[in-house]
Amino acid sequence: MQHLQMVDLKRQYQKIKPEVDAAIQRVIDSTAFIGGKDVKDFGEELAAYLGVKHVIPCANGTDALQIALMALGLQPGDEVITPSFTYIATVEVMALLRLQPVFVDVDPDTFTINIDSVRNAITSKTKAIVPVHLYGQCANMEPLLELAKEHNIPVIEDNAQAIGGTYTFSDGNTVRTGSMGIIGCTSFFPSKNLGCYGDGGAMFTNDDALAEKLKMIANHGQKVRYYHEMVGCNSRLDTIQAAVLRIKLKHLDEYCDARRNVATYYDNAFKSNPHIITPFQAQYNKHVFHQYTLQLKNVNRDELQTKLSEKNIPSMIYYPVPSHKQNMLKEFVPANINLPATDMLQDCVISLPVHTELTEEELKYITTNFLAIIDQLTK
Repeated sequence: MQHLQMVDLKRQYQKIKPEVDAAIQRVIDSTAFIGGKDVKDFGEELAAYLGVKHVIPCANGTDALQIALMALGLQPGDEVITPSFTYIATVEVMALLRLQPVFVDVDPDTFTINIDSVRNAITSKTKAIVPVHLYGQCANMEPLLELAKEHNIPVIEDNAQAIGGTYTFSDGNTVRTGSMGIIGCTSFFPSKNLGCYGDGGAMFTNDDALAEKLKMIANHGQKVRYYHEMVGCNSRLDTIQAAVLRIKLKHLDEYCDARRNVATYYDNAFKSNPHIITPFQAQYNKHVFHQYTLQLKNVNRDELQTKLSEKNIPSMIYYPVPSHKQNMLKEFVPANINLPATDMLQDCVISLPVHTELTEEELKYITTNFLAIIDQLTK
């Protein structure tokens, strides 16, 4: 059996090696390493896939979130509502811009933003809401968008973990994640469902004026070279990365299906164990399983991870310390904050390997040993 990994990029690469190698060589031959044709073509192809008018590539997912907030013209002290149970980048950019993150709770089943918690957090200072489509599951966007519209608050989707997923509205209309808010943001970090071979990110929007502003901010605040109309930054997707992403975009639906198949195998193996809660899949979305994240009941997680490691089975905790408990953000957190679902999840979640190349033999090895260890720890 091959060495198990949370994500096996080498085996994935081997399957598309001829396509990828040819694409990279084409860029090297052209020497158009910055702003080459592949960047433009990738933006257009991703826009068509997502069903949006504009895709603005950038250097990474964190930049995408920062540029999106900058484009909305938010000022220091403006409040931005977001879940605490997320990767730190979601909130880090708010702190960098001296905005006030307002942490809300998540739904304990879906792990995504809790609508009632958002409703209770809205004030006259609320200038944006940033839901996170966590682990590959879309937040419940329809009621969130209705609430945001009621209060005239823009919504920025953090779609870094759910690209390729879909959301179905109550009228039956199905759309891609990242296409519903005024801006959607994603990361192309190598381990993502759509990952490049370095760093990369993008922003999506259907607003023409906002798209122009996003492009300018990502390019030093300029529309015409050397004429800088606003404060911006330098955030570019390299041509080689765009070329790789063009190849992998063609396989994205296939990759998402492979991840769902892994999740189904795990679900069937674990569903009857009283100490394991398998991931909930909301009917309104098509989960893409960027992570396969379980909840443990009455199991010592540290011991479990140690014993899994002894069997050469990797596992991860996403995330052991939620944003509102991070030292870097303590100045933004009120003393009376109460996020019970977030506090509960930080102590009980664990993620198992999920990627496009897992074999049935590997899945059987993981599940058999996982269940045996759980049984040993709960006797």
